[in-house]
Amino acid sequence: MLASPDLELHTGASRPVRARLDSLTGLRALAALMVVGTHAAFATGQLTHGFIGLVWARLEVGVSIFFALSGFLLFRPWVAAAAHGSSAPSARVYARHRLRRVMPAYVVTVLLAYGVYSFYSTGPNPGQSLAGLIRHLTLTQIYTDNYLLTYLHRGLSQTWSLAVEAAFYAVLPLLAYLLVVVLCRDRWRPARLLAGLAALAAISPLWLVVLNTTDWLSNSAGMWLPAQLAAFAGGMAVAVLHVMGVHWRAGLLVAAAVALYLVVSTPLAGAVTLAPVPVWEPVTKAVLYAAIAMLVVAAPTLGGRGMFDRVLASKPMVWLGEISYEIFLLHVLVMAVVLGAVLGWPLFTGSLPGLFLLTLGVTIPLAWILHKLTSVRRARYPCLGSR
Repeated sequence: MLASPDLELHTGASRPVRARLDSLTGLRALAALMVVGTHAAFATGQLTHGFIGLVWARLEVGVSIFFALSGFLLFRPWVAAAAHGSSAPSARVYARHRLRRVMPAYVVTVLLAYGVYSFYSTGPNPGQSLAGLIRHLTLTQIYTDNYLLTYLHRGLSQTWSLAVEAAFYAVLPLLAYLLVVVLCRDRWRPARLLAGLAALAAISPLWLVVLNTTDWLSNSAGMWLPAQLAAFAGGMAVAVLHVMGVHWRAGLLVAAAVALYLVVSTPLAGAVTLAPVPVWEPVTKAVLYAAIAMLVVAAPTLGGRGMFDRVLASKPMVWLGEISYEIFLLHVLVMAVVLGAVLGWPLFTGSLPGLFLLTLGVTIPLAWILHKLTSVRRARYPCLGSR
């Protein structure tokens, strides 16, 4: 949701050529719309409607797609440097870019949400406190026991995933060093690199097994980075395959992603509940989410100019993708106000399409303004997809 789809192509020139892949910008828009959709389904009480309810619930895989996109876009410069024997990215420059990309719009949104909820309330809001404000501003709100009862904020509930993104940003230079320099001995060994990424991805199911079978971890640890590493690792693996020049048919990748989505929408991955669940349910869901995200990111990057790529690279999708981060930031706050203050619908009632469209109708202009006020201006670069 945060990584810009600009790919470093090391060609031996003094400065790397940066190429913009518009289909990945459009994919950010798709992922954001999926997240808005699942939240609208939750707010209107649609998630408990059998298989269809699970289909709506599994739209949350949009978050995993964002994670995989970050893995692909941010790890690729290290992979390209290894493949071409050039210098690795500067960790200091990388950190500065991440902070500049993430924090301005995020801080504005957090302050806005706390301001709105100083005057507007629809029920208990444990995160609306000074401690909650500090936790959210530092992206540490999920690192506690009983997160839902301590720091969850009704206007910022989706920001748990930004805390995960921030953790990934912090450890990525170390992961890149361990994978590229230590494991591969600072040489281009893609097979060994992919094996290392498979081991990295395996941390997620192991973490979830420990979480659900022991008392060793906080009950909020299912939201921490180790539980989500499989999705990031999937995107990182796509980066390796992309630098290797691997090509797969986009249609087959998308069809496989859709098939897995239908599988994960069955009770195999568990029902929508806060009650204790068998350990295999969260593990299955995590693995399938990571696989879906990897396939969806691979389709436009490894699959060429197919229909999926053309749809994602269309002007409306690219435009929405440019403000997808801001849409993600603002939509929960807007949806809460629209549902309660504008429509007057009690929670878990009302029309899903109506709430979805009205939320987008209010969020998109606000997101555009927030983007204009806080984003870094970027030059346009040649598109990798224009072959």
